[in-house]
Amino acid sequence: MPNFNKVFLMGNLTRDPELRATPSGTAVCQFGLAVNRVYNNSNGERQEETTFVDVEAWGRQAETVSKYVSKGHPLFVEGRLKLDSWENKEGEKRSKMKVVLENMQLISQKGEGGGGSFNPSQSVPQQRSESGSAAPTPASSQKSEDIEEDVPF
Repeated sequence: MPNFNKVFLMGNLTRDPELRATPSGTAVCQFGLAVNRVYNNSNGERQEETTFVDVEAWGRQAETVSKYVSKGHPLFVEGRLKLDSWENKEGEKRSKMKVVLENMQLISQKGEGGGGSFNPSQSVPQQRSESGSAAPTPASSQKSEDIEEDVPF
């Protein structure tokens, strides 16, 4: 039987990311994400519901999240669901569903430039123009017709 475990969420951080390290030195970051849904109920009245999701990032992505985002910032998250189970001090079984981050996009807030996908391994600092906006880097200033694309379909 095939399996598929993929989650896509976009929301705002509910708290500052908490960066820790495992005993072996691997970075792990935990943060909360609030995802809003707006809909009209059966009476045509606008309703809003918020879902709060715990997210866990590992390695380089954990370091990136803790460095570049904070409470209130928007973030697009791609990941997988994971169920953690444990026993509390009273011996009761507890469990919690969370998202393990696999990919993310930093989303610019109103008044900020940029946004888009962030890949730390391909990060190139952008030069600032006199107006304060980001100037294109040489690699991004190529015209699209100069780049040959190999599309597999």
